[in-house]
Amino acid sequence: MRRATTIAKVRAAVRAWRRAGERVVFVPTMGNLHEGHMSLIDAAREHGERFIASIFVNPMQFGPNEDFAHYPRTPERDEHMLRAAGCDLMFMPDVEEMYPNGMGHATRVEVPELSDILCGEFRPGHFQGVTTVVARLLHICEPDAAVFGEKDFQQLTLIRRMVSDLCMSVRIIAAPTVRAADGLAMSSRNQYLTDAERARAPAVYRALRAAASRLAAGGREYDDIERQGLRALESEGFRVDYFAIKRAEDLGPPTPESRHLVVLTAAHLGKARLIDNVQVTL
Repeated sequence: MRRATTIAKVRAAVRAWRRAGERVVFVPTMGNLHEGHMSLIDAAREHGERFIASIFVNPMQFGPNEDFAHYPRTPERDEHMLRAAGCDLMFMPDVEEMYPNGMGHATRVEVPELSDILCGEFRPGHFQGVTTVVARLLHICEPDAAVFGEKDFQQLTLIRRMVSDLCMSVRIIAAPTVRAADGLAMSSRNQYLTDAERARAPAVYRALRAAASRLAAGGREYDDIERQGLRALESEGFRVDYFAIKRAEDLGPPTPESRHLVVLTAAHLGKARLIDNVQVTL
């Protein structure tokens, strides 16, 4: 596995692979890798011969009171895991490489409306930071395909819209959420949980599954199902940002005719903000 810290080295590697007729698949991450990230690499294997993973904690997507400075960084462990997973190139740029003119002067990419709902309502500017850095990374790596996890369902939807709107040729591949045995979705922020909080954390998945079961059984009282999910989490000690039912294709409000839905939530437990979702096809 090669290790690159500059855009020039990434582009040189990609162009050599392309001359050899090899397809390139890209997996963007913020590091502190876990089994969920490794599942993205596994998904990438099905779509190409060469794999790039980036490790970049993007300051543009963190708010002023969020955890950028304390976000867990484990570069040596990450490199070992990527090497063991068969990654061909690890791209680990610094902030100056990604934003050479400074973030305050950087061209930004924004997906309107979708960026302002759900997590966007509670994290203003977050998704502008996400789409800006992902657009840059896609232009740097020029992959045939890029893999994103379904756990960050709103992010996945935004990136699909951005790629479509900007006529990018990359194919966006969704990888299923990886969960612990008790249902908790894998996340770097799970390590913020105390032992007692970790024992309560699977309530997120239980509440989502209960809502999904009610929808699958024919329930269309969307507001009531959302309230029930919110109350279930609050009763477990969570501070809930939202518990919502949306159309899976575009995160619009569901109608009685909607056939593919997604139930999403974001909830705080101690220092951790947990997000998760469950899709429902009727």
